[in-house]
Amino acid sequence: MRHPLATSTFHKLRDEIENGIVTGTLPPGSRLDEVQLASRFGVSRTPIREALMQLGAIGLVEIRPRRGAVVVNPGPNRIYEMFEVMAELEGMAGSLAARRYTEEDRAKLLAAHAECERSVKSGDTDAYYYDNEIFHRAIYEASHSGFLLDQCTALHRRLRPYRRLQLRVLNRMKVSFGEHTRIVEAILAGEAEAARELLRGHIAVQGDRFGDLIASLTSNGQKLL
Repeated sequence: MRHPLATSTFHKLRDEIENGIVTGTLPPGSRLDEVQLASRFGVSRTPIREALMQLGAIGLVEIRPRRGAVVVNPGPNRIYEMFEVMAELEGMAGSLAARRYTEEDRAKLLAAHAECERSVKSGDTDAYYYDNEIFHRAIYEASHSGFLLDQCTALHRRLRPYRRLQLRVLNRMKVSFGEHTRIVEAILAGEAEAARELLRGHIAVQGDRFGDLIASLTSNGQKLL
């Protein structure tokens, strides 16, 4: 069964607005009018307002008095810095998970990995992203560090639009799944340092692939950031 986040109308709506911001269709400084967006997507203002609030929480828009939601430009350097920190946090989570995972953690990790595999076979990059989100959360939870779980979740949320879109780069989804397989093997074998390095590399590659995505969008006449 497909995870509900992957198919819900709300998340598709939010993802479309995210895509417009990240690809420059909605450039920095643009005012995101709730009425216009509701008309464009054929929905009420309520899901639009909720989507804008979520985008505000991850720094893509700023809610300003009397102007409403305005697109923010975080800048590519800021995004790369976030990827660097995310790589270190994920590496730590993987290392701790390899030492601390329980049978319940093992079952959750394998189940999430199996869902990712189904998404790869279907070729659905957005579905894979949401399954991937569950996969990474399973690792955070297996670390049995509540503080680390909170920090990883918060930064993962902020990087969501970039991590999701970079999966559209040619072959990235299949490569990502292959990396997942090696990560699972290392964690379940109790190889803490191997799990740390594999996860650090996994996230660092995403930063590189984001650069590939920028080049791809630029070559198609689009402006990113």
